Amino acid sequence: MMKLTITNLGKQYRSDLWGLRNFSLEIKPGILGLLGPNGAGKSTFMRMLATITKPTDGKILWDDVDVVKSPDALRTVLGYLPQDFGVYPNLNAVEFLEYMAAIKGLDSASAKKRIDELLQIVNLKDAAKRPLGGYSGGMKQRVGIAQALLNDPQLLIVDEPTVGLDPEERVRFRNLLSDLSGERIVILSTHIVSDVEATATHIALINQGRLLCESAPEDLLKELEGKVWEWTVSSNDLPALKQKHIVSGTIRKSDGVQVRVVSASQPEVQAKSISPSLEDAYLYFIGGRQ
Repeated sequence: MMKLTITNLGKQYRSDLWGLRNFSLEIKPGILGLLGPNGAGKSTFMRMLATITKPTDGKILWDDVDVVKSPDALRTVLGYLPQDFGVYPNLNAVEFLEYMAAIKGLDSASAKKRIDELLQIVNLKDAAKRPLGGYSGGMKQRVGIAQALLNDPQLLIVDEPTVGLDPEERVRFRNLLSDLSGERIVILSTHIVSDVEATATHIALINQGRLLCESAPEDLLKELEGKVWEWTVSSNDLPALKQKHIVSGTIRKSDGVQVRVVSASQPEVQAKSISPSLEDAYLYFIGGRQ
């Protein structure tokens, strides 16, 4: 079974600046949601996995082969959709994918067949001959996924894929990722909790270049049982409450503001315990488990 083993990975940019530090993780087939705020080190990590930048410290092993020493072992089975994926506006989808297939070394007969399949999978068959310059953000992302899948990769890396998509496109993109997982490793990097909630079989939380925790979503939720509370406060009390506690949600009501708070102990007498969500867990771990 394929596996990706990351040991004590680090990336140093300046003497006082590390983009990633002591990062260790073992990844098996399924969808790993790499979740963290902007600037947490997710893209740095993705670029090292995609063999674009080299780590300062540590090792990346693909099926026990050192990727830094032998990058081609991974490159042949890798699909990558970077955050700032750009297309050639004057080419249509077929032309663009033929160009990408040539770069990846696919022969033209198998590339043609594969492109046909992929346009079907990403639901762009009808728009295949239109110039990419006229595509919506979501359509461009789907072309991006198609190019990442040209070589039927065993490792698929997608970096912040739903940023800028409308809600409908976002749902379609998530469903597409879920359908693709099967017998491959998919790593989805995002700061949007609902993307991970909808797709991931495993979650790794990252902040300030460090891995905070890694587990199945249900284990993360178990850890928060009895730590999420709800009650109603007046609008005037809300700012002080936010200073004191992790507030994960507010709903304005006629008698005040219904607040949802993550806290290890009961924060107020009238607060009642409720079921945790992944958003609660995310804020709890990123907020430093006060």
